[in-house]
Formats: sequence, C-alpha cells, structure tokens
Amino acid sequence: MKKTSTRLADGRELIYYDLRDDTVRAAPDRRPLDAVATTSEIRRDPLLGDSVAIASHRQGRTYHPPADQCPLCPSTPERPTEIPESAYDVVVFENRFPSLAGDAGRCEVVCFTSDHTVSFADLTEEQARLVLDAWTDRTAELSHLPAVQQVFCFENRGAEIGVTLGHPHGQIYAYPFVTPRTALTLRSLAAHKETTGGRNLFDDVLADERAGARVVLDATHWVAFVPYAAHWPYEVHLYPKRRVPDLLALDEAARAEFPGVYLELLKRFDRLFAADGTPTPYIAAWHQAPFAALDAYDGVNRDDFALHLELFTIRRTSGKLKFLAGSESGMSVFINDVPPEAAAERLREVAS
Repeated sequence: MKKTSTRLADGRELIYYDLRDDTVRAAPDRRPLDAVATTSEIRRDPLLGDSVAIASHRQGRTYHPPADQCPLCPSTPERPTEIPESAYDVVVFENRFPSLAGDAGRCEVVCFTSDHTVSFADLTEEQARLVLDAWTDRTAELSHLPAVQQVFCFENRGAEIGVTLGHPHGQIYAYPFVTPRTALTLRSLAAHKETTGGRNLFDDVLADERAGARVVLDATHWVAFVPYAAHWPYEVHLYPKRRVPDLLALDEAARAEFPGVYLELLKRFDRLFAADGTPTPYIAAWHQAPFAALDAYDGVNRDDFALHLELFTIRRTSGKLKFLAGSESGMSVFINDVPPEAAAERLREVAS
C-alpha cells in the first residue's frame, strides 16, 4: 500500500491509498472553494447522560445528485470533484459537511473505488484488503488527535438507510467521547468480570455462539453468527477468533482472510432478497475499543474489548422494511419479527 496525503482547495485533508507503490498523486484541486464553515456542537442530555451532535450546516449537504454529478467520482477536465485525480483505488478525505468538527471530533469519507456503478460486494479481495488497510491507518492517525476518544468506521448502503450519495463509500467518525453503545458494553464487561471471577464477556459469548445453531460462516481466523438477541431481522456479527481491541491489533493472518469472508457475507445479504431486483440496504459497523481512559468501568481495560463488525439490514422480508416505531424509537426496546435461528439458517442457505 502507498499512502499519499494532500490538501483540497479549502484546506481539507485528502489521502490516497494505492495498490501500486509507484503511483504518483500530484493533481491539484482546481475548484474555487470557500473555507469550510461548520456549526458542530456537542450537547449532553442531562436525563439520559448521552451526547447529541448539533450540526445545522448539514442541511445544505449534497442530496441525491445524478450519477454524472457525483462528487465522489474522479475529476474530469470538464468537471472537478472532491477527488482531483482522474482515477483512484481508495481515497479518504475530510467531510465537507461533518457531523463532528474541531473540538467536537472529526468526520471523514472513505471512497472504496472510483467505479460509481459497483458496491463493496463487487470489489476484488485485493481492493477489499486495501480498504481494510485504510480503515486501520485512519484509526491509528485519528487516535492521536487530542479530542478523540473513539474511532468508528462504518458504511451506510442504500437509499432506504438514508444514503444521499450513491457512490460506493463509507465514513469514519472520530468521537470526542465514548459512545453510549460502547459505554453499555463496557459496563456489561465490568459486571461479567466481577461476577465470574475475571472471565471475559466477549470470550464467553463467542464460545456460546460458536457452539450453537446461529453460526453463518466459520473460517480459520473469523467467525460470523446471528446473535442470540438480534435486534434486526437479518443481523450478523463478525469476530476475529483471537480477541483484539481494535483494527490495529489484527495479525496478518486475520487481515489476509478478512476480504474473502466479508465479501461473502455481503453477497449473501444481496442474495437474501434477490427477487426484489434492488441491492439489500445495510449498515456495516466496526466496533473498536475506545482510546479514552476506562477508569469509569471497574477492572476493565482496552484489551478486554473485542473488535468486531456488525452487519445488518432494515429489510425484514421481500418488499418490506423494518421501521423503528414506538417501542424501538420511544423506549429503545427492539421487536424482531425474524427469529435469529431462522435468519442464520437462511443466510447459510444463500451461500455461494
């Protein structure tokens, strides 16, 4: 992998990740851009104890442009875009419309390929490995920013999810706090460690799942399963078999195997609802240990956390979506219409 860092016309950082070491990236950003102006603010909810990002400048972000106006495609002489080069492998750049900025954190866009017409599942294993390397590098770099306590790499795919740009891409959020979801997990880790005489909750959950009926894919270094208490109709958790706290700690064997495993899972998600004629909408989310001090969670340290990816779709059956209605949105109590065991069986059935 070759990494080349440059700046866009408004000062935002852009990084090329290339498969070839002899690739030269020198194209300038020819756009007459004004400096980015953000109004990002973090407000803490005194009742729930969680944080909300207020970012009114995002109302003006690009919204469903036609394919020939996509800002994530490579630049042409007639139309400069966010990526100055005429082609690229993987690109990461600071979001022009970030949810988090300055002391409130940082948001980046990850373009998986310059080909507008494909999705992540269409990448080669070599291309998918390059994306993994980019996620890992950005996690390392963002962890050094003074305000950052947690790094979250994710992909939203599909208009049903709320994606506003059709180009294959994901995002990275660098939060200035430990997210509520992670805080709940850390509290569960601490409680389990105390009540079991030091056992690790992730290890015990993974052992239980590997022995059960919900395993979807069992590779040499990774295992994918539908969790016992899945929130979503089709939800898969992908774990390295050797517990590590973050992407940086993955060994080469796990890195090498990941692309094939992950691409197969994404293809199975598309096969679930192939009759619909449209790609399955999904969210793919990497869960990593925070870089913040974990003093608030008795006896828990970063190495107790288990890196994993959670992949789920809001499509519950052909032509029907799972909406977050009263119980889910109002009380955070999920109601799942698809038994996890049935979801796992279906995901095994659609194997290539």
